[in-house]
Amino acid sequence: MLQDFGSIGLLILVAFAFPIVALIVSYFLQTKKPTPTKLTTYECGMETIGPSWVQFKTSYFLYALVFVVFDIETVFLYPWAVKYQQLGTFALIEMAIFIAILVVGLGYAWRKGALEWK
Repeated sequence: MLQDFGSIGLLILVAFAFPIVALIVSYFLQTKKPTPTKLTTYECGMETIGPSWVQFKTSYFLYALVFVVFDIETVFLYPWAVKYQQLGTFALIEMAIFIAILVVGLGYAWRKGALEWK
């Protein structure tokens, strides 16, 4: 049993070490010749007019979050639907609870006005 956890621990160690080692190697291998042209702001080849920091409406982010929630629902619902005949009553109850939680979240988002395009 300890050997199983050892292999999982090794996998986690490699998963954390690989990107860190890649970043360190790229830091030492990159060329460092900053020029005024390289240090300028690049945006579609034109200099910006006015402030370049624009505040976006939070409703755009709320739409994205609601989309992600229901996209994830589809990802979890599809395999369950494929194996529905073999799963039994317990799986049906679990899926009903899962969908109920999502409906409560949808109701909350709706009540807060997150789904209204203003």
